[in-house]
Amino acid sequence: MDLLNVKDPAFLKECSDEELESLAQDIRDFLISHLSVTGGHLGPNLGVVELTLVLHQLFDSPKDKFLFDVGHQAYVHKILTGRAGQFEQLRQYEGLCGFPKRSESEHDVWETGHSSTSLSGAMGMALARDLKGENSHVVPIIGDGALTGGMALEALNHIGHEQTDVTVVLNDNEMSIAPNVGALHSMLGRMRTAGKYQRAKEDLEMLIRKIPAFGGRLAATAERVKDSLKYLLVSGMFFEEMGFTYLGPVDGHDLEDLKKNFLYAKKTKGPVLVHVITKKGKGYGPAENDAKGTWHGLGPYKIESGEVVKKPGPPSYSGVFASTLKKIAANDNRVVAITAAMPGGTGLDKFAQDFPERTFDVGIAEQHATTMSAGLATQGMKPVFAVYSTFLQRGYDQLVHDVCRQNLNVVFAIDRAGLVGADGETHQGVFDISYLRHLPNMKIIQPKDENELQHMLYTAVQNDDGPMAVRYPRGTGYGIEMDQELKEIPLGKWEVLKEGTDLTILTFGTMIPVAEAAAEQLQKKGVSARVVNARSIKPLDADMLLKLADEQTPILTIEESALLGGFGSAVLEFFHDQDRHRVHVERMGIPDRYIEHGSVPQLLEEIGLTSDEVAKRALKAIPMKRQRA
Repeated sequence: MDLLNVKDPAFLKECSDEELESLAQDIRDFLISHLSVTGGHLGPNLGVVELTLVLHQLFDSPKDKFLFDVGHQAYVHKILTGRAGQFEQLRQYEGLCGFPKRSESEHDVWETGHSSTSLSGAMGMALARDLKGENSHVVPIIGDGALTGGMALEALNHIGHEQTDVTVVLNDNEMSIAPNVGALHSMLGRMRTAGKYQRAKEDLEMLIRKIPAFGGRLAATAERVKDSLKYLLVSGMFFEEMGFTYLGPVDGHDLEDLKKNFLYAKKTKGPVLVHVITKKGKGYGPAENDAKGTWHGLGPYKIESGEVVKKPGPPSYSGVFASTLKKIAANDNRVVAITAAMPGGTGLDKFAQDFPERTFDVGIAEQHATTMSAGLATQGMKPVFAVYSTFLQRGYDQLVHDVCRQNLNVVFAIDRAGLVGADGETHQGVFDISYLRHLPNMKIIQPKDENELQHMLYTAVQNDDGPMAVRYPRGTGYGIEMDQELKEIPLGKWEVLKEGTDLTILTFGTMIPVAEAAAEQLQKKGVSARVVNARSIKPLDADMLLKLADEQTPILTIEESALLGGFGSAVLEFFHDQDRHRVHVERMGIPDRYIEHGSVPQLLEEIGLTSDEVAKRALKAIPMKRQRA
């Protein structure tokens, strides 16, 4: 089938199983071909082809609501709802979003990017449906990894208690981005091997009904026998005890098995959980045999060999973080590393090779990871929680209540700080300064390069004065020479990179090269601009700021983070509190809106964080300066 001609999933209702099988192969071929060029989440989508086809055949989207948890597995859904022609621009600037997006299609009813939200969203939609007297199905599709998130378990508890009509699809492929961990994962493993629960339950009920009814005592005895045998037949009746009708395990690549169970689910009142077993990467050898999570989400690759196309270059910031932490841990037994289901992405898989007993993967549970780190710190350990900026948001109350309030020595290694590019608005790490800066006891630093990162991490681990966040960007460093000996960097002290007399540019991290290039442009126009590496975001360098206030020259702050509540705001607040109201401060940063997907240079161009724009802004800040053309 020419997938470019698909405009609406309604055609699936007339398809035979043979036609669906052929279509499934066409979709897999399409995904393997297109993603080899654009990159994207290949493994998750290859695993849900038959599942998505059957859902769209048996249900009526968008009247019936499909909520894809995380959204990594929504590409097949996008193809079936008329967007195959946009896949050449998948995750590209102003192109097709890599996650469900309500503005793209009426079939995208729930936007995601973080895990474990679909069940709560589904409960809200189901309650609204019932209050309005409507008749539709609400179908969240959640992975076994996302099910470990506390929010998902809270929603399961509520749905089961209210006995709301919701059909939960548990897409169980035994792996999220990394191999799943925890007791719930082990329970699902037992359920996978226990055989068909529904058939066993029906056979048991038929047997019970054949027992002659000699009064209430025998009936009660039979019911107790039934309950006891239920636990013997199936290991872990977790979902039934929570009020769900459990169907499965279902072969997620068997059309007949899928259809039978979903037709049963549609007829069943109350909450239903359909446990579907799928193979991540199904149909493409390299993705099927992936044990490291490489094929979960990746860049371009060679179809024939499965070789991932990587450009040689300097080490990544994540790699420098991991190697430095290993170096520190080798001489300090107090150092332990924590990750929330992202050992590969954060580099902690390398740390775990040397220190497995000091590496803890808690699953998709950032709240637990944050408070567990606090508990470790109370006992004199040095916990380092490596987490993406966008995912640390999920542990905000724990930051406030458990870490900062107790002033505990927890190190937050904040990876992917700043713009991240193709993953878009759900993953841009631009809010952490704003949500960390106002917390008492918290300290925030960011390096200008990979060499400074290693010293900052060492500084954070040596710190005994409460929590500290070391933020660093996605991608590679600059390839500069790395110092062999680690040293502490003084907090609250900035570094002048270039002297100047007409204007001071205060910035840090990835914006330093931008500021330096702007300073060169300004020099050609007769403007002397000082460039400062404001590497200590909190505390600020009070001595330097007071000196700048005395100079009475304009100040321009630049940050690859949200302007509201950010670094520039901190500088303004400082001058206000010091009663230095005459200092002229201009601020540049991320505007008050969500930044969509695209390459980082394209996004910086869009929001005006380029050397040209910095130079223009600087010239406006010093209008009385005589400039050479």
